[in-house]
Amino acid sequence: MTHPADIRRLPSGVPGLDAILGGGIPEFSLTLIVGAPGVGKTTLAHQMMFSFATLARPAVFFSVYGEPPLKMLRYQQQFAFFRADMIGGAVRLVDLTEDIAAGDLDAVLARIQEEVKALAPAFVFVDSFRSILVAAQRQADGSRKLREFLYELGLFLTGWQTTTFLVGANAPEGGAPPIFTVADGLILLEQSIHRNSMVRKLQVLKMRGQATSPGVHTFRITGEGIEAFPSATIRDDPGKVTGNPPSPPHSTTRIAMGVEGLDAMLGGGLPAGYSLLVAGPSGSGKTILATAFLAEGVRRGEPGVIVAFEQTPSQSRTPTIDNMVRAGQVGLINTRSLDLSIDEIVQRLVLRIQGMQAKRVVIDSLSGFELAVAPTFREDFRESLFRMIAALSSLGTTVLMTSELEDRYTDLRFSPYGSAFLTDAIIVQRYIEIASGLRRVISVVKVRGSAHSTEIRQYEIGDRGIAIGARIDDYEGLLCGRPRRSEKPPAAARGRPA
Repeated sequence: MTHPADIRRLPSGVPGLDAILGGGIPEFSLTLIVGAPGVGKTTLAHQMMFSFATLARPAVFFSVYGEPPLKMLRYQQQFAFFRADMIGGAVRLVDLTEDIAAGDLDAVLARIQEEVKALAPAFVFVDSFRSILVAAQRQADGSRKLREFLYELGLFLTGWQTTTFLVGANAPEGGAPPIFTVADGLILLEQSIHRNSMVRKLQVLKMRGQATSPGVHTFRITGEGIEAFPSATIRDDPGKVTGNPPSPPHSTTRIAMGVEGLDAMLGGGLPAGYSLLVAGPSGSGKTILATAFLAEGVRRGEPGVIVAFEQTPSQSRTPTIDNMVRAGQVGLINTRSLDLSIDEIVQRLVLRIQGMQAKRVVIDSLSGFELAVAPTFREDFRESLFRMIAALSSLGTTVLMTSELEDRYTDLRFSPYGSAFLTDAIIVQRYIEIASGLRRVISVVKVRGSAHSTEIRQYEIGDRGIAIGARIDDYEGLLCGRPRRSEKPPAAARGRPA
């Protein structure tokens, strides 16, 4: 052969799954869909079947000692992908319950061959093949009978050029049946439950002839059907996965933060494409700073997206975000669900960024983000942040993340998640005690690859947002309640702009 065979890949009809499969389902392949009861195997098979089937290229669904077709249809018709007008035409349902109950695999095979010859389908689904395994075990010399059945079935369907799916339970502990070896593809579905949250996951363990996305990917079942969320990968070069934090893009462009005086502290604004961590205790104004960042982008024609894990825009002390969202200038992803995965959040965020061509992104906050992520993913939360920042960096967006910190007044920390090294810039907001009162101070800790101010400045929060005032020259004295006499209050406190 001088040229490789051209294998056509069929779109699965399941959002996100084709990216995991490496482009879709190979035509004329035999794919196993396996998993524990209730994980979504039949739903996945039906969603693909209704996506594939046409009158010219029909599908036949063999129900083998599982749910009766009428009962199965009663529940599957609740999904948006279900098409009642396709039943009996583009989609045919065949009940093999009586054939498999007799335990004669030769009779089962003959019935399948008879139906395929009569209907000439392009797609064949058998649910569940576990019933065939059980029937074989009840026979004398069942292993040989099973091998012969699988060989004859595979050879027959290949001859008819069908794309075939066998649906069933996981491999038994005693080892995988022969079909696991001869199959072209193997999709494993799993689910884990922790208290009140449930997370469904899938793995493509095998798909011949194409490069699949490795690892575990999450999926969700809604009224629309199944939606898969491919894992974000971290790459420096194509095909090379690294464990280093993503490098910021080289850019001479600086973007304005929307807070007077803060751009100067950053060395002329925040470099475009950077990730910024704003850390501070409760009430220090992190969300207000993030709002100013988005509002400045809107003023400059740079759409933004905010992911709100805590308070909704209407709960904010300033209605600016709510107004921008209503005007379509800022996209909102607002969720308090407690069973999300990082991949689901990233995919929703990426789609919103691409749809709006957003240039600025706010994650408010990492504390709420950790609570929203399902418990099974929290132990890998640091890695999740790493992958999220890498994914957003690849889109060329500038990212601002807020992080809640417990202010101990003398203890300087940036983030409880060890995420400071992942970001390109850090701003810290703090409280200091002066003469039995608290004042807010702000400082720029780092701006990677750029000079920046090291001053500690006071600031106040008013009706117009954050007003940065005078610097603190005698920080130790202020901590001890001994401010310098020459120190002046912030400009905002004197009743005029800074």
